[in-house]
Amino acid sequence: MKAVILAAGVGKRLWPVTQHRPKCLIEIGGQTLLSRYLASLASVGVQRADIVVGYKQEMIRAAAEANSFGVRVRFLVNEQFHRGSISSLWIARTALDDDVVIMDADVLFHQDILRRLVRSTYPNALLMDDSVKQTGEECMVVAEGGRVIALTKKMPSRYDQAGEGVGFLKVCHADTPHVVASLRTFVDRDAWQMEYEDALIGFFRDVKVGYEIIGGLPWTEIDFPEDVEKAEREILPKL
Repeated sequence: MKAVILAAGVGKRLWPVTQHRPKCLIEIGGQTLLSRYLASLASVGVQRADIVVGYKQEMIRAAAEANSFGVRVRFLVNEQFHRGSISSLWIARTALDDDVVIMDADVLFHQDILRRLVRSTYPNALLMDDSVKQTGEECMVVAEGGRVIALTKKMPSRYDQAGEGVGFLKVCHADTPHVVASLRTFVDRDAWQMEYEDALIGFFRDVKVGYEIIGGLPWTEIDFPEDVEKAEREILPKL
């Protein structure tokens, strides 16, 4: 198993925090998010990580090369990093050569959250925080009949269960072509401003994707300056 970390974006909503550094190099408790990711991957036995870089990529390269916690790191460059995140996952399509955990690079999380995903009995799986209800900004894992039907901010009219997605997706190697095919549907339409989550609708239709409830384990996505404060105040002490 390997990881693909999507770290190319500018993070405009975090301005001015990200004016001089990319999102994944935000420090929480004196340690960057990227450092925490690599340490967590090593702790669950994932020894390879491909990092999609773009905005201020030289800083990410230097940080990963300084200490990768034994994880073998390779860099994939998204020159069009100002586009939607579909462009980063499209760049990474050639890296889907093993069982893979696709990771947004802006989450502070307890290591047991990643461990729960990696050890899930589902070959393909997402993580769901069912304590969070959709208010408009959250990207929700939406399930019906025991399988994920969408990963989206736009809730469908019918579903059985929903909760906020933690931002990590496990895909078995045999099903990675379905990920690429789903993305291609939108790439062929030049829908480059899309987020990759919405572009996976075909994947969820064609492949059974399960979900794991994180059960109160601490985490937060960092999108806005106030999220940094929340991470320091509420999440960090629980890690």
